[in-house]
Amino acid sequence: MDRRSFIKKAGLAGAAGVGAATLAAPAIAQGNQTWRMVTTWPKNFPGLGVGAQRLADRITAASGGRLTIQVYSAGELVPPLQSLDAVIDGSAEMSHGAAYYWQNKSPALAFFTGVPYGMTSRELTAWVRYMGGQELWDEIYDQFGLQGFLSGDTGTQAGGWFREELTGVDSVKGLRFRTPGLGGRVWEKLGATVTNMAAGEIFQALQSGTLDAAEFVGPYNDLALGFYQVAKNYYFPSFVEPGLATELVVDKKKYQELPEDLQAIIKDVCQAEYDQVASDFYANDPRALQTLINEHGVTVRQFPDEIMEAGGKAAAEILGELRDSDDALVKKTTESFIEALNVLRTRSEGTDGAFIQAREKFFKI
Repeated sequence: MDRRSFIKKAGLAGAAGVGAATLAAPAIAQGNQTWRMVTTWPKNFPGLGVGAQRLADRITAASGGRLTIQVYSAGELVPPLQSLDAVIDGSAEMSHGAAYYWQNKSPALAFFTGVPYGMTSRELTAWVRYMGGQELWDEIYDQFGLQGFLSGDTGTQAGGWFREELTGVDSVKGLRFRTPGLGGRVWEKLGATVTNMAAGEIFQALQSGTLDAAEFVGPYNDLALGFYQVAKNYYFPSFVEPGLATELVVDKKKYQELPEDLQAIIKDVCQAEYDQVASDFYANDPRALQTLINEHGVTVRQFPDEIMEAGGKAAAEILGELRDSDDALVKKTTESFIEALNVLRTRSEGTDGAFIQAREKFFKI
C-alpha cells in the first residue's frame, strides 16, 4: 500500500484534529448500550487498527446488538497516547493500545506488552492465563478503576529502521531513536536518545531528521507507514520486543455492571482476537518483507553480536532494578515474570527452538 494513499485513508492528521469530535454520552435504550472504544492506532491500520475494529464488531455481533462498540481511531476523540486516560476520566468506556505505553503510571505495566529478552507470545499467554499474570495485572489496573485483557499479538517484532548501518555499540551512541517501553530503557543504556511517539507521527520525524532511527512493529505495519522511503537498513529480530501483546482496557465498574454473558463475550472475544491478530501478522509480515526487499530496495540486516550482548546485559540490569523496586507491586510483578520465564523458556528453547534449528538444517521441500 502506498503511504500517501494509506495516510489519506487513515486520516492521520495527528493531534491537530483531536478536539474535532464532540460525542454524546453512551446510548442506553431498551437494555441496549453503546460503548466508545478509543485506540492508539490509525484507522484501517494493518493488523492493529483492523484488529481493534474487528474486536468491536465481534462484541457487537455476539451480543446481538445489546452491547454495540463504536471505534474512534487515533486522534478522532483523543490523541493516541491519551486513550487510557480517556477511560479513566470517563470520556470512553474502552481503550485499545499497548500496556507499556502507560509505564509512567506503573512500570509493572510494561510486563504485559513486551520485555527485552523476555517472553515470547506463547510464553506471555501462559504466564497471564495460567501462572498468575492476569491476577497481577488486575491488581495494577485496580488502582485506576480499570480491567485489562490481552487483545492481540504481533509476534517477535523487527528491530527497527536505521539511516546508517550499525557496526557496534559505538554506532548507537547519540542515536535519536523512537522505541517505547522497557526496550527504550535498554537502548538508552546503550547510548541512544530515546523517545516514544504514535504511529502516525514517526514518518515525518524520520523524514525531517528529528529521528535517526525508529522501530514500530514489523514489515506488515512498516510497509504501510512508508519508513523505507527514508531509511533502508532494516534490522531483525528485535531483542527488546520478543512477543508484543496489545490490550483492551475497560472501565471496570461499568464492566462489572454488565450482565455476566456480556462480560464473558468481551473476555472471550479478546482471547479470540489475540490469536486472530497473531495469524494476521504471521501471514502478512513475510509477504510485506518481500515487497520491501524486491520493490523498495530495503537491506535486511542483523544486529552485530556486540549490540545483542550489550542489550542482554542492559535488560538484565533493568529487570534487576525493577525486582529491587520500593514499589511492592512492581517488585511482585517482576518476580512473578522472571520465575515464570525461567520455567517457560525450558520448553521454548529446549523443544520449540531445537525443532526450528533442526528444520532449518535438515528439511528442504
